[in-house]
Amino acid sequence: MKKKTNSPPILSVPLQQEQSSRIQKPFKLISDFRPTGDQPQAIEKLEKAFLSGVENQVLLGVTGSGKTFTVANLIQRLQRPTIILAPNKTLAAQLYAEMKGFFPHNAVGYFVSYYDYYQPEAYIPRTDTFIEKDASINEHIDRMRHEATRFLLERQDVIIVASVSCIYGLGDVEAYSRMKFQLKVGERVTMEDVSRSLTNLQYRRNDIAFVRGAFRRKGDILDIFPSHLDDRAWRLSFFGDEVEDIYEIDPLTGEKFSKMDSITIYPNSHYVAPKPTLQQAVKQIKVDLNNRLVEFDKLGKPLEASRLKQRTTFDLEMISSTGMCAGIENYSRYLTGRNPGEPPPTLLEYLPKEALMVVDESHVAVPQIGAMYKGDASRKTNLAEYGFRLPACKDNRPLKFEEWEDIRPQTLFVSATPAKWELEKTKGEVVEQIIRPTGLLDPNCEVRPTENQIDDIIHEAKIRSSKNQRVLITTLTKKMSEALTDYLTEAGLKVRYLHSDVDTLERTQIIQDLRKGIFDVLVGINLLREGLDIPECSLVAILDADKQGFLRSKTALVQTIGRAARNVEGTVLLYADSMVPPLAEALKETTRRRQLQEAYNKKNNIVPSSVRKSIGPIIAGMLEEKEVSFIKKSGENIFSQKDLVKQIQLIEKKMLKAAENLEFEKASCHRDEIKILEKRLLELS
Repeated sequence: MKKKTNSPPILSVPLQQEQSSRIQKPFKLISDFRPTGDQPQAIEKLEKAFLSGVENQVLLGVTGSGKTFTVANLIQRLQRPTIILAPNKTLAAQLYAEMKGFFPHNAVGYFVSYYDYYQPEAYIPRTDTFIEKDASINEHIDRMRHEATRFLLERQDVIIVASVSCIYGLGDVEAYSRMKFQLKVGERVTMEDVSRSLTNLQYRRNDIAFVRGAFRRKGDILDIFPSHLDDRAWRLSFFGDEVEDIYEIDPLTGEKFSKMDSITIYPNSHYVAPKPTLQQAVKQIKVDLNNRLVEFDKLGKPLEASRLKQRTTFDLEMISSTGMCAGIENYSRYLTGRNPGEPPPTLLEYLPKEALMVVDESHVAVPQIGAMYKGDASRKTNLAEYGFRLPACKDNRPLKFEEWEDIRPQTLFVSATPAKWELEKTKGEVVEQIIRPTGLLDPNCEVRPTENQIDDIIHEAKIRSSKNQRVLITTLTKKMSEALTDYLTEAGLKVRYLHSDVDTLERTQIIQDLRKGIFDVLVGINLLREGLDIPECSLVAILDADKQGFLRSKTALVQTIGRAARNVEGTVLLYADSMVPPLAEALKETTRRRQLQEAYNKKNNIVPSSVRKSIGPIIAGMLEEKEVSFIKKSGENIFSQKDLVKQIQLIEKKMLKAAENLEFEKASCHRDEIKILEKRLLELS
């Protein structure tokens, strides 16, 4: 066989045929519990309605009634691929962990924004200030995003837990799927051809640092670290122009785990595109650039024209030579072949037609979806008008609310306080799940005067701390939460605060530390409302409960009260000097639900008991330097030997990079962390 000069054949199976050939495996729910209370009737009603073709349903489930368990049972009944939307990463991580536990033998994916920090590109005309894009990508979440899209293209038994950021533009599903290629044992293909194809998929050759998204060559051995794996890589052994063997290996030690017959390699970026598409895109970008320069010339804007020409020309050179450029998402319309103004491709286009959508905490998630487009459009309009980007950048955007409405499949809206929009969609028909299987009642609510409220909180918190219970305190501002944290610490309590300035992954770790009892009191603002599952919490204190507004609306108050509904001693203290309507309505609804539960408990002779839930890492492998500092403080062993070796190597890379950038203080901090981990490694060996 002649040596090939082009890339090896890439599978180009039509998407419809590919989806029909996905792995068929039944959803199998694994749990020690059976549906009880209101759960059986809720599952029956939801299943019957969806099977009859109902497009929208609302599940009104109180906190602690097992809404997630009901959804899991519904998925098993319907046997359909499912996407679960959550309003934030913290709740998405919690849902992912729960679904992973319910369906350990099925494909459960996690798809959220992969930025630990994100400062979007922007221009402020009033002050003539341009802000460069600055972002920190979390490698672990990026891997999980690739794993999620791979699941959707290869499996039928798939559950994707995503944040609402999944309505942002993503690479075109057909291009992404078409770019993958398969290698089989015995296939005649040269190592050079495979290497070229890997480069086209944005894999980087690195014979020294073998990391995710890289490949290395040595003699007749080719190692590939695929984009969707974390602790496994693939080793291909060639005999001339033939693939002799394929093994799954440990990327760190090279240890072989299993022999494989074939592998399928997907792109290392969701924005990758075939060369003909790139060439066509470059041509069209040049045409649009020239037209835009003419427009600026007519408007008498030479500065904007010069700026646009310089930036776009550089991007075109990068795309032509490497297939990528910084900010390539701004050219996504050209790569996907969409017309101006058309909806961008998103994760929702990766879903099969028969999929089911579940919107958790819908009273928060739905408004978020409606608001995302407007904020993004305002920023992109400025960039286009002042010559920082072509007008096509505005098509790299989240879906408009109407577009999301058109594309979403059958949908279940889940909330303890469904909003008007969801209720209108179902014409007021709601499946209620008020009864808790544990018999737990809605917490006792006490309205107390604001005078001496902090001293009162300190007294109550110390009582809970002596019982090894947890306390949540909600404030109205970040400054107040931080100041209150300092004051409570001086009073002898173990306290942390949680608000939007805290890193996403650190928020998850803070919740875990609270449950473990590393500290007893958590002070927060809006992040304490929806979905946080903390059974150890027996007291919620709401400051300024009579200040009417978004954070003290009926919905917000009912949700916050629900944080104490997983503990048999649950109590809520609302500090207020007047009984305003939202506060009165929230107390009335809580009383109604409490009475229903009391009647059920009496009828069935149920004695209420606190929810019991094991404490484990929400997302395994999401351990960074923050956990290293945690080891310093607590001395707790949360790593295995293998984890420690990987962590040491990761920090060594960061140390060397800091030294190269002459950031010697940072490098010395990394060195100290390495010493601590090496000491721990010796203790384990």
